[in-house]
Amino acid sequence: MHAGQSSIPSRFRDRADAGRYLAELLSDYAGRDDVVVLALPRGGVPVGSEVARALKAPLDVFVVRKLGVPGHEELAFGAIASGGAQILNSEVIRHVGLTNDLIDSVSERERGELARRERLYRGDRTDSELAGKAVILVDDGLATGASMRAAVAAVRAQNPARIVVAVPTAAPETCAALSSEVDELVCPLRPRNFYAVSLWYDRFEQVSDDEVRTLLEKAAGVSGE
Repeated sequence: MHAGQSSIPSRFRDRADAGRYLAELLSDYAGRDDVVVLALPRGGVPVGSEVARALKAPLDVFVVRKLGVPGHEELAFGAIASGGAQILNSEVIRHVGLTNDLIDSVSERERGELARRERLYRGDRTDSELAGKAVILVDDGLATGASMRAAVAAVRAQNPARIVVAVPTAAPETCAALSSEVDELVCPLRPRNFYAVSLWYDRFEQVSDDEVRTLLEKAAGVSGE
């Protein structure tokens, strides 16, 4: 379908390189006025920026916050996303023995942080209109996919015409689970021994809030919003 597409790399140079590669795979969406690119901050924004630029599509952020088990925050029992969607992992909740009060408390705190980040990144720009659009959700990679699943649920609630998840790399089992929840999943690099997103990039520095804001402002200027 994409005759000009080069062979799949064993890893990407950096997020911008990965975004340019993804954009080639998404060329069917180029130049259409019904396409919106939503990047998950912070790491997804440099990837999404390249995708949006190549497709000549508007770029926005879609903020997702993982809900971590108190005292073991790296263990997520769910996630929340822009638009109010909440995804809970009943298995983790049951295993750890989380009460409803504790779940509500963590969710409330993360909702505050989610709202803060949306203001920080977007300023006074309004949310993107997603109804009837082909929405391309972009991140720099997926390990468990919990954040992306929350984003998909939140986007679906806004009645888009199509949901596409586009990531440079992900665990094969995550791709398999997620593909049934979206209209299209674009993920060129699916290593069997995945371990972590960072392993599949030569350069994988932290992305700052300032960089996110700069890329969004640049994209808004280009699209004339």
